[in-house]
Amino acid sequence: MDTSLFIALLNPTIALALGAAFIVLWFYQRHRPYLAVLGISYCVSAPGFLFQYFTLPIGLALTKLISNIFFTVAACCLSGAIVARYGRQVPRLGICVLAGGGLASFSWFLFIDPDLTWRILAINFAFGGLSLLVAAELRPVRNNGPTENILFVLSLLSSINFFVRTLAVVIVHGPFVSYDGFYNSSYWTTALLSHALLSLLIALSLFTAAALDVMRALKTETHTDPLSGLLNRRGFEERAELLLQRCAAAKFPVALVLADLDHFKALNDLHGHAAGDRVIADFASKLRAATGARGAAGRIGGEEFAVLLPLTDLAAARLFAEAVRALYSAGSVDGLPAGTRVTASFGVAARSGEEALEPLMRRADDALYKAKKNGRDSVRLSYERPETIFVPEQLKAG
Repeated sequence: MDTSLFIALLNPTIALALGAAFIVLWFYQRHRPYLAVLGISYCVSAPGFLFQYFTLPIGLALTKLISNIFFTVAACCLSGAIVARYGRQVPRLGICVLAGGGLASFSWFLFIDPDLTWRILAINFAFGGLSLLVAAELRPVRNNGPTENILFVLSLLSSINFFVRTLAVVIVHGPFVSYDGFYNSSYWTTALLSHALLSLLIALSLFTAAALDVMRALKTETHTDPLSGLLNRRGFEERAELLLQRCAAAKFPVALVLADLDHFKALNDLHGHAAGDRVIADFASKLRAATGARGAAGRIGGEEFAVLLPLTDLAAARLFAEAVRALYSAGSVDGLPAGTRVTASFGVAARSGEEALEPLMRRADDALYKAKKNGRDSVRLSYERPETIFVPEQLKAG
């Protein structure tokens, strides 16, 4: 096979393979539309390369315009998809200005003032601007993880490729007068090879990001209670252990609040399991709103909940529990008969020293038992402290 033909078919083949892979990935993750846009981007770039090498019956000039329209659409889709992947607002205006300006300049030097060198500069500078725009959008999140940082660097390298490589080749080997010998030139060879390399690196980074998304989603599912939306027991214990370690290192106070819905079994039997599910979901939403991002809230049993509160002493934790109790007992639950009152009991314990989670939960559970035993719809505190071993001064000195 002719070497030039092999090089010409290299990029379309790579682009179609990557595009198909992203589209297949999107079929299994429909909630991530950026994957479909990435697939479209790579697939659209394939005919762009083909129409650079093969001329359509409509003529050379229109074929080149169509080819660069495909390139531009692919670049816009790729830029928007990368930015959207990281939760940033897609800069549609900036993308449209750069893409439209590049195509307008390309068309001017194609039809009005024909000049191949300026066409090369116009379209490459537009793509370089898009790469810088993506880098600017990724800059605030570049330290959030390895893929963010890698894509930020690749965006900068892509802009360097479009600006510096293009200028260097044009200065050294240009100007280009016509397409005679153009596809054997150093510009075209370096353009194809650099595009193939950067496309693969960007695609691998995005595949890695998608894989990390799946792993995070699976971890969330294994650590989250589907009914309440709170952490399940496993997730709560892992999160609580981490918070306890951090607070111990910083010597911050920590408190634990346990809550249990009153007469839940009777409510379930009287109104049905659907009503019971609504009660749990309603209580969980109030608990989550009260906890915010500062602590860890979880559903650790059927109708039992736990909240670990960093930077909180016993008095502050009591106020927290009283506020949730009062809010919940004064409200109503959708789906229950009017006048049906649902309440909860609370047990509160403050950490002593570097007390582990298990004894802390045991003390809070003892306080909760007292609240249930003494009439429910109340808050009880644990004043107990973990036992310490008394060592006489004489033994310490000896």
